[in-house]
Amino acid sequence: MDRGTGCTIWDGDGADEWRFRPVAVFRGAAARKYDAPRQGAFEGGAEGVVEFAPGRNFETALRDLDGFGRAWLLFVFDRNAGSWRPTARPPVAPAQGPERVGVFATRSPYRPNPIGLSCVRLLGVDGLRVRVAEADLLDGTPVLDLKPYVPAADAFPDAAAGWVSRQAAERWTVAESAAFRAQAAAIRAWRGPDLAATARLQLSLDPFDATRKRVERTPEGGTLSLRMFRVDFAADPAARVLTLLRVRSGYAAADLADPADPHGDKELHRLFERRDPLR
Repeated sequence: MDRGTGCTIWDGDGADEWRFRPVAVFRGAAARKYDAPRQGAFEGGAEGVVEFAPGRNFETALRDLDGFGRAWLLFVFDRNAGSWRPTARPPVAPAQGPERVGVFATRSPYRPNPIGLSCVRLLGVDGLRVRVAEADLLDGTPVLDLKPYVPAADAFPDAAAGWVSRQAAERWTVAESAAFRAQAAAIRAWRGPDLAATARLQLSLDPFDATRKRVERTPEGGTLSLRMFRVDFAADPAARVLTLLRVRSGYAAADLADPADPHGDKELHRLFERRDPLR
């Protein structure tokens, strides 16, 4: 963060450039893109900490932030730099309209300048650490700035929302069985992914849309693939309730016996096979 890292932004004709030095880094549980919610305030974004750089008098700059309920974080999509796309496919397509829309009409992270904007809930300030909730940033994300959210200036609930107002989302409630909860907790304790949070994120909206997630239908409901783990779930279409039933490894025994480990996760799966709480 303090090694001269910057992001370059060009003006309209490319004649000038500006370099920005991150002021902080975000620390949270979401390590991979599919772990992060699409919008933290809507999808149960996790708590995290914005850690400001020492030695730059940021303790003084953070003074008086206590008392605000929310703040804007401006950050860098550092894992998407150089891969912008002129159109984006929304996570929830409009009921009527194109499959893809212009990127400037979306919140897509694949932008000409990889800058993100997120409105987080403030939990507290402790020196150089700002605790937040409802965040949708990945762990290690460089933060460019923090600004207080002022409802009188920042909230316009009656503003037109374009194609977003025509979205036809199919929302489901996601519950957990005791068996799944025990397995997911064990995997977390072994420093594995948070399968419960990621499954809720991916299945709460259009759960059977296989074009946006790795999901297959089964007689009891479906199976969601999260990297090499498989999460089986039951479905109640009438109530629109999904119940996460169990976790399985996607590796066969012969795969786990093979020392090749392209995903770097076989040791975790071997541990899961030996110490699965359901066995």
